[in-house]
Amino acid sequence: MASGSSAGREPYDEEAASRRPLELAVRDSASDHRSGNIMPRYQVGSNKVDTSKKNLEAWHKKQSGAGDIRKSKSGYFTAFGVDLSPDNMAVAIVYFVQGVLGLARLAVSFYLKDDLHLDPAETAVISGFSSLPWLIKPIYGFISDSIPLFGYRRRSYLILSGFLGAFSWSLMATAVDSKYGAAFSILLGSLSVAFSDVVVDSMVVERARGESQSTSGSLQSLCWGSSAFGGIVSAYFSGSLVDTYGVRFVFGVTAFLPLMTSAVAVLVNERRLTPGEHAMSVSGSGFIESSTQHIKQLWTSVKQPNIFLPTLFIFLWQATPHSESAMFFFITNKLGFTPEFLGRVKLVTSIASLLGVGIYNYFLKAVHLRKIFFVTTIIGSALGMTQVLLVTGLNRQFGISDEWFSIGDSLIITVLGQAAFMPVLVLAAKLCPPGMEATLFATLMSVSNAGSVTGGLVGAALTKLLGVTRESFGNLPLLIIICNLSSLLPLPLLGLLPDEEDSDNEETKHS
Repeated sequence: MASGSSAGREPYDEEAASRRPLELAVRDSASDHRSGNIMPRYQVGSNKVDTSKKNLEAWHKKQSGAGDIRKSKSGYFTAFGVDLSPDNMAVAIVYFVQGVLGLARLAVSFYLKDDLHLDPAETAVISGFSSLPWLIKPIYGFISDSIPLFGYRRRSYLILSGFLGAFSWSLMATAVDSKYGAAFSILLGSLSVAFSDVVVDSMVVERARGESQSTSGSLQSLCWGSSAFGGIVSAYFSGSLVDTYGVRFVFGVTAFLPLMTSAVAVLVNERRLTPGEHAMSVSGSGFIESSTQHIKQLWTSVKQPNIFLPTLFIFLWQATPHSESAMFFFITNKLGFTPEFLGRVKLVTSIASLLGVGIYNYFLKAVHLRKIFFVTTIIGSALGMTQVLLVTGLNRQFGISDEWFSIGDSLIITVLGQAAFMPVLVLAAKLCPPGMEATLFATLMSVSNAGSVTGGLVGAALTKLLGVTRESFGNLPLLIIICNLSSLLPLPLLGLLPDEEDSDNEETKHS
């Protein structure tokens, strides 16, 4: 019984635990985003569904011996076919940090519930608020490209992002004692991850430019593997640390993790701009002209019907409400699930998400997008109804304990959720015209994140309307049913998606 997760690449979260059934495994992300790990289905977290193009590409490459670490002719050890040079090590460690930052997600959930005594609706609002930095990712790219700091476009922003993340979690560990302070600190942490995510993505794009498809895929695999490993590590320790040492301790430990991003920034192979180049880059007229040109190109692409209509579908598909916050309160307050147990569930779902990507890669990637969306939406909605069995206790009448029902439900829905979200990445990649790939892809992921945030806020409103609180769960089954049935609403709009034949023709035209 997972409550899904994405992502995100995202938002604090990121880069959020459970989306509607279809996205349950990808709301974190982190997430994003990006963390490569999936939160237990009933846990407050980031809406970071901000997965990126790299996650899709990495799994589409056939990785025979991809995990081997050997020594190359250049003298460097290799992993996933990539030389572990200082530059590539910096990239891998930044992705690892984005994954391992999931360590604090359970702690935040329990802190909001037990220390600040918030209701489910309030925690859902804070979760959505903390995801706002993931909605404007293209802006970070404009800033990094156009305004170098101390002569560097990448190093300086990675260092600042690391310091910002350390500062935000230090506040959570020491000074925060209100819901407004918590929301602000989590927002800063989300901004830190989102900005570093954009910077490191640009570094990967620069290194992949001009390389063969195999080399590019190997680099993407290194990034995805590093992030996934970080996510699994954080999932293993997150619950037990909260149980043993408390949430403030976990926040304090988490505060040291972003400093790894600042430390490895010095390894980035980047030429420092000369004073003349620096002055030209930061000149007001140059920045305004460059930004205006970018915005015009972006608007020209987005307003085309073959891009706008599928983007509208992505938003609506993500914007259906979910009951994740209410379920987290139910399983902890009513069923008595401990942080340690939820950490184990999170570990199971983190590994299950990788299985979901593998299933998509080997069995579904040749299936038409419309068919995948249709089938997974219906199955996901039906499986999401299993939460009603847990809330009403019917699972115990079948001889299944709450704990085992939770683990099994989480495993199944996470695999389905991850496999179901992969077509979103495929669709976003197909929509990007040559010359606008990076900016438009970031924009489409921001639209997807905006849909997730909208769904969280709608779910919070329904939770409040139905009177579901930290102690009253009488209408929780009704909330679950409404949220799961609402996930079917976008199905009549499948016609907005490009026909497979039209898509193939477009790709032929571009090539």
